[in-house]
Amino acid sequence: MERRDFLKLSAMSAASSALYPAQAPGQTAPATQTANKPNIIFIIADQRTYGLSKATGYPLDTSPTLDRMQAAGMGFERNYCTMPLCVPSRISMLTGRWPEAHHVRMNLQAKDAYFEKDVYQVAKSQSYRTALMGKNHTYLTKNDVDAWREYFHDGGPRETNKSEEYAKFDQWLRGLHFNVADEPTPFPLEDQLPYRIMSDSLAFIDGSVKEYPTQPFLLQISIPEPHDPEQVPAPYWNMFPPESIPGRCAGPDQLDKLGFRAQWEYRMQQDESPQTEKLWRRYLSNYMGALRMIDDQIKRLLEHLDARGLSKNTLIVFTSDHGDSLMNYGIGHKGLDVHETVTHVPQIWYGYGVKHTPATERVFTSSADLMPTWCEVMGAEIPHGVQGRSLWPLLRGESFPAEEFRSMYTGVGVGGLYYDASDDVPLSAGQDPRGASFDELNKVTLSGNQKMVRMGDWKLVYDMMGYGQMYNLREDPCQLKDFFNKPAFAKEQAALLAELAMWVIRVQDSLPTGPQNAKYKTKWPGAHNWYAPYRHGGPAPNTFVP
Repeated sequence: MERRDFLKLSAMSAASSALYPAQAPGQTAPATQTANKPNIIFIIADQRTYGLSKATGYPLDTSPTLDRMQAAGMGFERNYCTMPLCVPSRISMLTGRWPEAHHVRMNLQAKDAYFEKDVYQVAKSQSYRTALMGKNHTYLTKNDVDAWREYFHDGGPRETNKSEEYAKFDQWLRGLHFNVADEPTPFPLEDQLPYRIMSDSLAFIDGSVKEYPTQPFLLQISIPEPHDPEQVPAPYWNMFPPESIPGRCAGPDQLDKLGFRAQWEYRMQQDESPQTEKLWRRYLSNYMGALRMIDDQIKRLLEHLDARGLSKNTLIVFTSDHGDSLMNYGIGHKGLDVHETVTHVPQIWYGYGVKHTPATERVFTSSADLMPTWCEVMGAEIPHGVQGRSLWPLLRGESFPAEEFRSMYTGVGVGGLYYDASDDVPLSAGQDPRGASFDELNKVTLSGNQKMVRMGDWKLVYDMMGYGQMYNLREDPCQLKDFFNKPAFAKEQAALLAELAMWVIRVQDSLPTGPQNAKYKTKWPGAHNWYAPYRHGGPAPNTFVP
């Protein structure tokens, strides 16, 4: 055995021991009978845009395992994050609430999250063992779960990182300063974060089955990639060569269509990392390679579950917290506006109870729908204040009201006014004290407040100034032709504005409830947290007076 392999084996053994310490004398595993409760695994890839696999029409084969899962399960084609930022979106997944309700609208305020119960608390109430392996980036701490191995974009757990080579890789990763790498990663696949995170996850599964055979588990596998820095080792380097990458929607010569904030972000990016635009095809080549690297780790997971006889009783969902700008207009990463590439993300369900129903895959869904769906799968009541809708009947191939899933809503911005040229904001305002060469999430890019609604083929964006945009995404997926305030499309605009108003009202917070007694008691939606069954007078908007 080579020294490197010995060190990795030792590190994995130490991790497994840390996750599953020996039971104290006389201690026994819980005896709760949970034969009807499936295991739940949710996989989050960071900054993974929808539509980049063969199953969704992309020409490159980046995700064959996910494509097979979608073919056997359900892959919702119109799924949107609640806000295209890590922390707000991830908190929406855990709580089933939009940022307007959980109070977190930027990445620096996770501790402000407001809710009655999150999915981990619900899982514990249902006798589930819980774990988080990988990136956290929420209010959670290791005390909130039974097993915890936290990673970030610049490396793995410091306190348990026993491998010398892991440490060297993490140091190299930090040296990229969150930029695109223009050469292959000089470390093997086994040092990469997705591989290490999956190894920790498999150790948790094995330990749970061995030590707690009667308890189901809820496991979050949170992979930092394909988020920047865009880097991959062999064999993923040039698996999709730069020259094979499809063209982008527009280059930086079209930035004037996006306004001052996009132009400022581009100048900030190029000022700190001048090579970014020049390497746009390399950026995407590495990004697509990272998708395949992640997909191969998901294949490891499925094979592991099969080998241990756990597949039939395990429900898996794959999703992302937000997408990537994909170098459109010369801009990488995310942080600006509610463009499709940053808001439209995958949501693929596979395994226990899921029936492939192609017609249902076209409904509109949200990251906020994950939590109430998990609640129903676990047999738990959906907590008060949850705003997402359970997808469990849809996943099982059952009937559902089309009205409930006819549109979707998201937004971005921390409020106030937009910064513009008159403010003369220096490009240094985007510098990141954590070590990145620049941070695209800053006071300029996140200024103001935009809301978006998707319905049918259309998308409408509206903001606090009354500025609007409207696109037909079937004919114009790149959002290059704006129909807002065009008389020929007044009917579509009116319908979209009404739908947006309905969503803005619907996601206002219903917590705290105040006194719940005979005199005052909130009427919560019943089955599946759906509103449509309670609607009178036909589809909205209508003139019914409640």
